[in-house]
Amino acid sequence: MKCTQTGCTGTIVDGYCDVCGMAPAPAPASARHSVPAAATPSRVAPIPSQATPAMSAVSAGAPASAPAGSSRRSGSSRTRSSTTSRLGAGLVEVPPVPARDPSEAVMANPVVPESRRLCSRCGEPVGRGRDGVPGRTSGFCRKCGAAFSFEPKLKPGDLVAGQYEVVGCLAHGGLGWIFLAKDRNVSDRWVVLKGLLNTADPDAMAAALAERRFLAEVEHPNIVKIYNFVQHESSGYIVMEYVGGRSLKQILTERRQANRGNPDPLPPGQAIAYMLEILPALGYLHEQGLLFCDFKIDNVIQTRHSLKLIDLGGVIRIDEPDAAVFGTVGYQAPEIAAAGPSVPSDLFTVARTLAVLSFDFRGYQGTYKFTFPPQDEVALFARFDSLYRFLLKGSAPNPDDRFQSAEEMSDQLLGVLREVVAAEEGHPVPSVSKLFTGPSRAGSGRVDWRALPRPQVAADDPGAGYLATITGTDPRHLLAQLEGAPEQSLEIELRRAATMIELGDWDGVEAQLAPIEAADAWEWRASWYRGLAALARSDPAAAQERFTAVYHALPGELAPKLALGIAGELDRDGDAAGSWYDIVSRTDPAFTAASFGLARCRLASGDRAGALAAYDRVLDSASAYVEAQTTRIRCLGALDGGVDPTIRDLVAAGSILEGLDVDSEQRAKLTAELLQVALRLTHDGAAAGSGSASLLGCRLEERDLRFGLERSYRTLARRAAARGERIALVDRANQVRPRTWT
Repeated sequence: MKCTQTGCTGTIVDGYCDVCGMAPAPAPASARHSVPAAATPSRVAPIPSQATPAMSAVSAGAPASAPAGSSRRSGSSRTRSSTTSRLGAGLVEVPPVPARDPSEAVMANPVVPESRRLCSRCGEPVGRGRDGVPGRTSGFCRKCGAAFSFEPKLKPGDLVAGQYEVVGCLAHGGLGWIFLAKDRNVSDRWVVLKGLLNTADPDAMAAALAERRFLAEVEHPNIVKIYNFVQHESSGYIVMEYVGGRSLKQILTERRQANRGNPDPLPPGQAIAYMLEILPALGYLHEQGLLFCDFKIDNVIQTRHSLKLIDLGGVIRIDEPDAAVFGTVGYQAPEIAAAGPSVPSDLFTVARTLAVLSFDFRGYQGTYKFTFPPQDEVALFARFDSLYRFLLKGSAPNPDDRFQSAEEMSDQLLGVLREVVAAEEGHPVPSVSKLFTGPSRAGSGRVDWRALPRPQVAADDPGAGYLATITGTDPRHLLAQLEGAPEQSLEIELRRAATMIELGDWDGVEAQLAPIEAADAWEWRASWYRGLAALARSDPAAAQERFTAVYHALPGELAPKLALGIAGELDRDGDAAGSWYDIVSRTDPAFTAASFGLARCRLASGDRAGALAAYDRVLDSASAYVEAQTTRIRCLGALDGGVDPTIRDLVAAGSILEGLDVDSEQRAKLTAELLQVALRLTHDGAAAGSGSASLLGCRLEERDLRFGLERSYRTLARRAAARGERIALVDRANQVRPRTWT
């Protein structure tokens, strides 16, 4: 396409004129999207094998999908766009990267360290010094004879393609030198020129061409933008957006240096925030039919306001099984050599990158190349089990056991971040789950399986519309409606199983769920309903097994953790149940069942202070708030049979009651109970020295307490429905009344 600017003879290359640098005038709306098929860049020839100690390249010999024999549901690798609000997901504060003059990033002495000089063909060390004599920066590999050169082909002041003035070298990477330049045709904007490590190597040239073509197709705010591709003295250069800032590798290196050379991983919240910011970019590539293949800390840069994914040299198309695959040892999935890359293998690299950022991951390129250290050896794993489970799922040996889309991974990672923030910053981080209904109303008594959230109905299921029309709560009537559904679908079958649990039809539940699991071993909802059935038939051990499977599949969801808490409590494992309840209620107080459950577990272990704190987690906006506070009052006053209270406990309970919106009968009953305990403590001398303290308007003296009790009993008597109860309350009022002359 010729440039449309007046008087310009240039040609439009990748959206900009190669002479004036201007974009063409926009095409009429009717002409847009009418690019002929021949205009799409063709795929370059496969890149031959290249290896270094930290990088491997293999030719994929199988389709870019799950391994043969896998039965993962079709379409599960498709990715929808996933978004986050801003860097940090609005939950954590990410230290900004200060702006700097781009010219300050130029290397003073652009030399490739000898330890990183390797033959691009066979990976043999080249250019090494001996006996104090520095190694050659150019020459030939002794093993395979391939030429090598580590010398920059451009120097400051060179004008590339008559447009880009070189300022200096920024860095060198696996495919060549990276130069900083100014675009003289577009207001001296800063750009990056990426050249070849060895321009005589046709394979390296092919790799650079591949990167240029994929970059030209990509348009995403978290992916570096390509402007142009130019030739200069028989060498090719990609012209890219200049991305100021620091790579995640540089950020880790700076933290280590500031810590006197000792490892200093990122706070887990910050590391997670980085991955949440970059996952939409990977999801976008997957939507375009592309795989990044070589995601790692080197290839992500933090700018002032966001993250940028750089170095797309390893990107391939999903449907190219014979393309050469670049990856880095310690990040790359184990099945690449045999089965080729896939969306799950791309997401494998995200899990590995998160691990490298989050803890001192020694041996990640050796002993733990595909695995992680035992949980009890990593303090971070011991503290945040959800994060550990997330990493295990993200890097599972079988690609079908991993996350199947960037959106799925992002949703679960966001849930993990909420738990991390709630634990580290001490404030709740509530959210709405995409997979489960909201919390059910729960009381302070023992919670059963009916209080658990239910899986959401998939909107794209054929039976979703019919399920939305079903009314009524009678299980038998509901079963009849389900049998009359115009089309049987997975959601209809799951609802039928849930209804049979209500009826206690265990054979029917098995008949519904067994075929679902046989057809799709990754359908977590079948395990969920099996767990509910186990709870309903009082088999908490079996329920724990099922809910654990759901938790491992969905490490960022709170519903499985609440289910594990209930199952543990029913199994009389108060410590385990309390831990699950604690995580859930701390992260989202709307799960009042977790707060009440935690309080029960704490009381059972004699931790009254912990129980009181648990009741306090129920927000004043919750429907269970009054019950939580009245239960707290009873706990403070030992009205529930707990440990004996102090006068201070009674005063605190009275203060809560005074500010609580309850009916007069309940207020009178609680008042009478508290005053009765206070009267007993007064007889025992525990109220001595209480000074001017009072309880519900009564001084902590026997006479005042008796008058207060009398008033409470008479109030209750007036509201009593039965004559006998009314007489008994009046008698108690007369008995407790102090002796007077009137």
